[in-house]
Amino acid sequence: MKIFELEKFKSDVRTEILAGITTFLACAYIIVVNPAILSQAGMSFSAVLTATVLVSLVSTIGMGLYANNPILLAPGMGLNAFFAFTLVLGMKMPVPTALGAVFWSGIVFILLSVFKVREMIVDSIPKSLQKAIACGIGLFIAFIGFKNGGLVVSSPATVVTLGKMTPETLTFLFGLALTTIFIIRKVTGGLLLGIVLTTLIASTLGRGWGEDVLVSYKGLTAAPDFSLFFNLDFVGSLKFAYIPAIFSLLFTDLFDTLSTFVGVSHAGGLIDENGKPLRIKKSLIVDAVATTFSGLVGTSPTTSYIESAAGIQQGGRTGLTSVTAGLLFLPFLFLSPLLSMIPSIATAPPLVLVGVFMMKPVLDIKWDELDEAIPAFLAMLLIPLTFSISNGIIWGFLSYTVCKLASGKAKDISGFLYVINILCIMMLFIGH
Repeated sequence: MKIFELEKFKSDVRTEILAGITTFLACAYIIVVNPAILSQAGMSFSAVLTATVLVSLVSTIGMGLYANNPILLAPGMGLNAFFAFTLVLGMKMPVPTALGAVFWSGIVFILLSVFKVREMIVDSIPKSLQKAIACGIGLFIAFIGFKNGGLVVSSPATVVTLGKMTPETLTFLFGLALTTIFIIRKVTGGLLLGIVLTTLIASTLGRGWGEDVLVSYKGLTAAPDFSLFFNLDFVGSLKFAYIPAIFSLLFTDLFDTLSTFVGVSHAGGLIDENGKPLRIKKSLIVDAVATTFSGLVGTSPTTSYIESAAGIQQGGRTGLTSVTAGLLFLPFLFLSPLLSMIPSIATAPPLVLVGVFMMKPVLDIKWDELDEAIPAFLAMLLIPLTFSISNGIIWGFLSYTVCKLASGKAKDISGFLYVINILCIMMLFIGH
């Protein structure tokens, strides 16, 4: 196992394999959650499942073999919501055009990673906004979870309100309670176990209580559905009106990936003498290529998963952990009929809890400094309220500039941030 330098990192094959299994179980919920989200934009569940599994398998193994890092990659939470609800449903982009935007954002990622511009761009962006956007995406994902679970419904009088306690909503709440217990008790694969048990409970609906049958057997296995492969519009996605979409995808993935690398690397001691993550350039290149591949096979952008820390806590230190986790995705290429049985109320609890996990950065925002707090608050709140990640990003940056200029702290505004503000103003008029 010289390729993984096990001796250098004081690890062994058994430890790395067990860590890979742990990482997979912590992240496996994405196999059903990602298709569940993207299918709301009219995409085929089975086709998105095939794309999700394939891109997770290939990119995670790539991370292990090329970057030798114990990090799992899969379509990102938040990025899939942005793809479905902002691009396709909000901006009315055809699915092939949205996939084209994913592809081109990946190409930009690759160029930025190869020339080490990616870290420089993120370093020039206010830390408070980076934290706020992550929290806002968490609130957005949780809101979608409550909506899918029926606990939050639309209201002509108050915009949204509490839903009725129907059998479906009660099942969601029970599933949320079960999954919460698993997470609090630190049960390995707790989110995935919650999905399975909630589906089993939901299978009784329409058969003993409740009116509608939500779970019905559709078979066990089927050949992978490649109908979304290369079903992207390369040229149409480059229209001037869609540049904001590529920009927003780039921005969101930048924050997500780098924050994950920093967090996971520190958790496992995989840092150099300056406190920076090891093998960062190779890891970023793998992540960038994975995003490009996502557009080609038919899913939202791929990113590194913070849940990889579960495997690192198990002792994973090298790419063998990633290779193990990646290979475990393989059987699910052939299980789309079984997985399509899972109703949205079963995938809703993980969405709510992922939202909880993403709120941690709120502690790092300087709430006692109003020129930092106001932009952070606007970015965080407007993402779920406008049902758009890009809107939160736009108003966060614009308000940050205004607040800093008003407080006489123009020096805090980097030159690149002024460029971003110009792009944000353009996005306001182009995207609406």
